[in-house]
Amino acid sequence: LYLGAKCVFMSPMDFLQKPFRWLSAISKYKATISGGPNFAYDLCLKKITDEQKRQLDLSSWEVAFNGAEPVRYETIQKFAQAFKDCGFKLNQFFPCYGMAEATLFITGNEKLTKPVSKDFCKKSLLENKAIERPSNSEYSVKLVGCGMTWLDQKVEIVNTGSLSTCASNEIGEIWIKGTSIAKGYFGREQETNYAFNNTVKDTNENGFLRTGDLGFFHEGQLFVTGRLKDVIVMRGKNHYPQDIELTVEKADQAIISGASAAFSVDINEEEKLIIVAEIERKYRPRSHKEKELKGYLDNVLRNIRQQVMEEHEVQPYAIYLLKTSSIPKTSSGKIQR
Repeated sequence: LYLGAKCVFMSPMDFLQKPFRWLSAISKYKATISGGPNFAYDLCLKKITDEQKRQLDLSSWEVAFNGAEPVRYETIQKFAQAFKDCGFKLNQFFPCYGMAEATLFITGNEKLTKPVSKDFCKKSLLENKAIERPSNSEYSVKLVGCGMTWLDQKVEIVNTGSLSTCASNEIGEIWIKGTSIAKGYFGREQETNYAFNNTVKDTNENGFLRTGDLGFFHEGQLFVTGRLKDVIVMRGKNHYPQDIELTVEKADQAIISGASAAFSVDINEEEKLIIVAEIERKYRPRSHKEKELKGYLDNVLRNIRQQVMEEHEVQPYAIYLLKTSSIPKTSSGKIQR
């Protein structure tokens, strides 16, 4: 409306049913800006055939924004490679961070610049510290930067206990202020009082929105590590559910990508890890093959348990395999943990 530009809308359900529709629309209308959560690009990789790719021209796409959930380095690399013959280049990716309360946009880089990625110590991240490590080490994890702040937007990383500014390599809650921040939630006074107009204790600067997201700054880039309320704390260590979910999805071919959830429940005053994962239709037991498939699914459970224990040193309390489209999702397709 502000620019007088043309905008083409598509229902998220239409995309989920056939991911090709999204890229086909970009190709047809010569779209310059379009995007979605990381899982949307994964779904395209999985569902779009080589024959469909030959119908696409993605060269007009300047800003392929990737936000709303953690940006995966592996995803953006594989997508750029898979669709390069369609005219898509890695520098068209636009990793970013935003939320509705900030009128969406908070951080991002200049368009058509290569996404920034860095390797950090896996163990340190669990202890709320961000320490760079050499790449390709078994003790490192590669994170994608979500860009820098723009205009008058101010972003602080704040310790959730002391409500003071974090040290330079410390992970904390992301607090933001600026003229694009909303005044509160309509008709929800208690939530508004908690989230809006907070004060950083060591600087006495007020007017900050608590985002509920965790992250850190490194060389001017914001790296988002997860949601505060989703963090699973076991044996004094923080575990991010999206990391466990990625391990689960790689554990066996029967598990659907972007359709698993890891969360904790309190049992006898102790945090226990629960995992749920959707499986492809062809692996669901049917009467004529029930015995054969039950044996296979037992093996899937063993694979999940083993991979989670090896990579995260956490024992799952329970693992549930669900039929397709069972896990609750938001309207944009994100898992509702």
